[in-house]
Amino acid sequence: MTDAVIAKSEQAIAQGSQSFATAARLFDRRTRDDAVMLYAWCRYCDDVIDGQTLGHDQTGNFRDGQQYRLSVLRHQTAAALCGGQTNEPVFQALCRVVDRHQIPVRHPEELLRGFEMDVEERSYATIEDTLDYCYHVAGVVGVMMSMIMGARDPHVLDRACDLGIAFQLTNIARDVVEDARAGRYYMPADVLARHGITEIDPNDRTQRTQLHAAAVELLDVAEAYYQSAYQGLASLPPRSAWAIATARRVYRAIGTKLRTAGPNAWEERVSTTKAEKAALLSVALGDVVRSRLRTQEVPRQGLWQRP
Repeated sequence: MTDAVIAKSEQAIAQGSQSFATAARLFDRRTRDDAVMLYAWCRYCDDVIDGQTLGHDQTGNFRDGQQYRLSVLRHQTAAALCGGQTNEPVFQALCRVVDRHQIPVRHPEELLRGFEMDVEERSYATIEDTLDYCYHVAGVVGVMMSMIMGARDPHVLDRACDLGIAFQLTNIARDVVEDARAGRYYMPADVLARHGITEIDPNDRTQRTQLHAAAVELLDVAEAYYQSAYQGLASLPPRSAWAIATARRVYRAIGTKLRTAGPNAWEERVSTTKAEKAALLSVALGDVVRSRLRTQEVPRQGLWQRP
């Protein structure tokens, strides 16, 4: 793998996700390289579909040509997975990671299916519908990341999937107003209805109290998946476990901030500061230690099961 491909991947994670970038520094060198390369491909595909650059600056007409862009992504991805020649660093990266870790081809394809849900402007009537979306755009990424760390036990992969789902549920709650402005709606209709909302109006501030209550309900669902993900830490190599525990803590902190901010939560984007991330590193290390001292695993019960 050329240095240019690694450097391009490092740039993607540094600018696309400060939360994961912080955690990724804890990996050993080889695991980090593979993790950031997989992230770079995921980030690139997401940007192509959403008309963004590293998760930012969405174009106003991003819906135009989405189906065509998805078709191109599928073609490029299929070629990379078959070992075809490509000059695109992100597809070179995907090819190397999938080949090195023998990641089933269906997993990258499942991520593209998640993006297809966006292109189709799929509606989400129930929490199960939203969880299905969360799996395809984030849970399966957790599965692939855990395979990079050496996990193969299906039960461990389930826990990794749960963490990805928890991350995505947190993102949906945090970004619900911004997404609505772009015409994207992931909040389950039945959750909104329980709080008196039939349609999200991002400009209606009188709706924010009910919307915040609905977001908190989604965060409550996410909490069960965060708790489940904790059970998988002991099965990962120590440095990888610390990295994942850190990402888990940072994302949970975003949810906590959203909860405590109340209806004003969407006045500015909720995030964690560098100091907060640094403090969570030591807390996460404690999580890793405790996970290795526990004597009995808590079974997964009542959680969405990956296909």
